[in-house]
Amino acid sequence: MSRRPRPKQARGASVVGRRHEVEVGPVAHGGHCVARVPVADGTRVVFVRHALPGERVVVELTEGTEGDRFWRGDAVEVLAASPNRIDAPCPYAGPGLCGGCDFQHVSLDAQRRLKADVVREQLARLAGIDLSVDVEPVPGDADGLGWRTRQRYVDLGGGRRGMRKHRSHEVVPVDRCLIEAHRGPSHEVRGHAFQVADDGFWQVHPGAPEALVGAVLDALAALPGESALDLYAGVGLFSRFLLDAVGPQGRVVAVEGDRRASELSLTNCPGIEATSGDVDAVLAAAYPESFDLVVLDPPRVGAKRAVEQVVARRPRAVAYVACDPAALARDVAIFAEHGYRLTDLRAFDLFPMTHHVECVARLGRT
Repeated sequence: MSRRPRPKQARGASVVGRRHEVEVGPVAHGGHCVARVPVADGTRVVFVRHALPGERVVVELTEGTEGDRFWRGDAVEVLAASPNRIDAPCPYAGPGLCGGCDFQHVSLDAQRRLKADVVREQLARLAGIDLSVDVEPVPGDADGLGWRTRQRYVDLGGGRRGMRKHRSHEVVPVDRCLIEAHRGPSHEVRGHAFQVADDGFWQVHPGAPEALVGAVLDALAALPGESALDLYAGVGLFSRFLLDAVGPQGRVVAVEGDRRASELSLTNCPGIEATSGDVDAVLAAAYPESFDLVVLDPPRVGAKRAVEQVVARRPRAVAYVACDPAALARDVAIFAEHGYRLTDLRAFDLFPMTHHVECVARLGRT
């Protein structure tokens, strides 16, 4: 679950292992908080894991050289704790241990407030929008544990397994992961069964499909006879329910880059039109007509290149499902340049104990 660092050129002596006592500042996108340490030319930003805003901690630097613009570190000692700090339920969570979870040391309610702060800050900084954000739990989530229906381990041989440290190739042996579910994913949503390839994409939180379908349908309020364009459609989760909403006189077109998923969407959603291919390339070559509704559910990088193609179809409403708040905020700003404004946003805690958050944004023509 943790990302590995990209190799970079050293800019002076390494600072790894140095310790500083710091006051922890606000949460930042990525599962860490911002702190500053004094250096010869002023201060240096440190992105600190395992800390909380307002705490006083000893941070041990884990990445960086003297010439870098920022450093990374771990809170290895808490001198003044936040009231939102708890003992991590997982014995493998903490400095120098498994990198899969960012917020095991934070109460569940506070985790959601931190995620809301990140979404709000990204919208303000990148889209110029001041918006109140509430991160909602999803159906079936009680304690933030036991939700991950698909999990990957590092095989250590001899029946042993492990998880990687944060931004590292190093492996921590583990007996079990507390966020792993004891069951596989269910591919049934609101009475409809979906076929998914063994290695195909499906939401890992069992409550996610229901939450996202409900939010998308509420955002679009599809009417009988309308036309809908479902982009990055996967196996047709949203197409299936849009098809029900627009009825036999309506039209649903699904575009998906993965050929097998696109084929399955035809099975899962009898009556849709499905095209496999790069979304931007497909829209540049096909379906130039207007559509009433558009669903965007892009990968983490967002839908920057698709925005102009979407607005060219002049939909009355767009539902944008986003797993990265920074990409969402950037794309919302691009939509605004074309006369579409953010009219509603819901955020969901699909990945408890991690910094990840899912948003469903509604954009409408001004």
